[in-house]
Amino acid sequence: MSTTSTASSSRRKLGVDHPVPAVPERPEDVEATLQRLGVVPARSRGQSFLTDPFVADAEAALTQWAPGQSVLEIGGGLGQLTAALVRRGVEPLTVVEKDPRLAAHLRATFGTRIRVVEGDALELPLPAVDCVIGNLPYSVASPILVRLFEHRVPRIVFLVQREVAERLAAAPDSKAYGRPSILARLYGTVELFRTVPADAFHPKPEVESRIAVHTARPGELPVPSVPELEAVVRILFSARRKQLGNLLPRLFDSRDRAVEAAAEAGWPSDWARRRPENLAPEAYFALARVHARSRGRRAAE
Repeated sequence: MSTTSTASSSRRKLGVDHPVPAVPERPEDVEATLQRLGVVPARSRGQSFLTDPFVADAEAALTQWAPGQSVLEIGGGLGQLTAALVRRGVEPLTVVEKDPRLAAHLRATFGTRIRVVEGDALELPLPAVDCVIGNLPYSVASPILVRLFEHRVPRIVFLVQREVAERLAAAPDSKAYGRPSILARLYGTVELFRTVPADAFHPKPEVESRIAVHTARPGELPVPSVPELEAVVRILFSARRKQLGNLLPRLFDSRDRAVEAAAEAGWPSDWARRRPENLAPEAYFALARVHARSRGRRAAE
């Protein structure tokens, strides 16, 4: 875990003439601000607001921002994370906020130091940026992350439900390893950082969160078709407790062709006795390439 500087609840200064605006940090201040704005957090969507400035500062540090780099924050909320980014001098900083009341609050709080874009992060055109950062609502965290992966964002710093973060970063032979792990590895690598307790948010969620960083894979993806890979992995992990010897023939015309495909993909000799969680993502990338070639040959016949 990286070290981070200490956050302050006071108006910390970037320079003599540039005080950082204060944002609500204590739960009671967050609640009062939400009431003033007429915003009621939706627990059904996992909508909570960060109250711990040290967590925000830890996230901001993980952007590894350098002058000349651009940052996009998803879900500005009441500005806790935004303030941490501003404290570090991050600019240009664009903040996406879906709720018009919160978007107006961010504009009033930070003025011209940030650019606020009102809209849904799942629908808005994504600009080319060096880093995306966000405390993502639990209900939409996965589709937002997949969209960012597909957009090949170089660096993504995100705080999500702990189980989601750990599934994305999971290695083979673990209970958490599965389809999300393979998809995340297709696009890059995920590194886990600090676990964030529920009492760092208001309203307090029922689960812990975790900070993680996704670094994009350089160059071309290792598969010719992402949908092809997703189809292969979906079928094989649909019965993850079964051995691959019983699962792989579902992808091919016969068991003999499945055996040939496994050999062509460079799978280990004992693959038939293994279960889906026992193979590394690269094994599935190789199988997806073989499956695409096999499908192409069948189509040409």
